[in-house]
Amino acid sequence: MGKSEIIDLALHLKAAERYEVAERIMQSLDMPDAEIDRIWAEEAVRRAQACDEGRMKTLPFAAVFGNP
Repeated sequence: MGKSEIIDLALHLKAAERYEVAERIMQSLDMPDAEIDRIWAEEAVRRAQACDEGRMKTLPFAAVFGNP
């Protein structure tokens, strides 16, 4: 069964059933990925080191978020 047939079948479901199908599909896309987490952790360390060593331009809070 191809993608088009699956979509056609899903569109014939009741709204609550379509929501359940959509929710299950979305949950399957939100799985942790250890490799991506590792890459982001390394990037966070690189950015923190660059900031600590003065190699990164920083902005004051108010410049980024405005005055509270």
